[in-house]
Amino acid sequence: MAPASPNLPAQAAHAYMAGALRVAMGANLGDPIAATDEVVAGDVYRLDPAAVPRRLMLRPGDGSGRCQTLAAGTEIGREGDTITFLSRLTLMAGDGDRVELLVIRHDASGAVLAVPLSPIAARVDYALIEAEADVGAHRVADIVCISFASGTLITLPGGRQVAIERLVPGDLILTRDHGPQPIRWIGKATLRAKGSFAPVVIAAGMLGNDSDLVVSPHHRIFIYQRGATRVGGRAELLVQAKHLVDGTRATRREGGFVDYYSLVFDRHEIIYAEGIAAESLMVNEATVSVLPPELAEEVRARFPGLSQTQHFGTEVGREVLDQIAALGPATRTGR
Repeated sequence: MAPASPNLPAQAAHAYMAGALRVAMGANLGDPIAATDEVVAGDVYRLDPAAVPRRLMLRPGDGSGRCQTLAAGTEIGREGDTITFLSRLTLMAGDGDRVELLVIRHDASGAVLAVPLSPIAARVDYALIEAEADVGAHRVADIVCISFASGTLITLPGGRQVAIERLVPGDLILTRDHGPQPIRWIGKATLRAKGSFAPVVIAAGMLGNDSDLVVSPHHRIFIYQRGATRVGGRAELLVQAKHLVDGTRATRREGGFVDYYSLVFDRHEIIYAEGIAAESLMVNEATVSVLPPELAEEVRARFPGLSQTQHFGTEVGREVLDQIAALGPATRTGR
């Protein structure tokens, strides 16, 4: 295995010990989360409410993408230890919310860990729907960052739009469900626009937007299905921007750096960015634990309890979007 390059920046992710996620119902009752050949589709997992995620600081290892090296500041292992990717699992909650996670091994100790790639919450049942042994060149650094890029126009009460970087806490923002609401906190992170952190560009006109909307890949867009025929039986859907990517109207933009801004309100809100309905940052442990570390620490300090719940829209993936598209123009963002 080739050594990690000291010139590559370390990136943070959060991991749970495998025993923190156990089968609550199913064939492997009581067993911890594990690699592909040890799990059974349909088993239902629950996260231990007492489980605390631990920080991994990583640099790429060999060129295959299956191995990475720990960097200074890691809370698991020591700098220079290697992590091996074992499997990629997809779980689904009862409300349709999907969670992808990587099962990895800390090679020095043999410990198996789970790294969520999207938020996972305690006291929620997650059914295993897919297990892949081939994780390809996927990086643990593909973590959640729910943010708008600088320059994004946010709608204020009355319809005026202001660039997100000009907003300050206390400014009133138009929300879909609760009218004008004050911003409680604004987070900013500057990241290299590469791989997992390369923003998604939703081209002008794709969702009725006058200008391009640039967001982080996991940022969820709000879609409302009109009419009697509704995919999934729900009118209100949330979809991660990465699932909208089609190579033409929605693309990934790599190169240089990107300034990402997150907005926090008293509740998880649907706001309007470039005229498109999209979510604010939801403040709870499942979401905040996978933010960039400096943002996570500030959010925890400002919002003790981390108790916000998801907007009532149901999260869907790419396959549901394809079904919606097949029905024709009966869907739009917002309402």
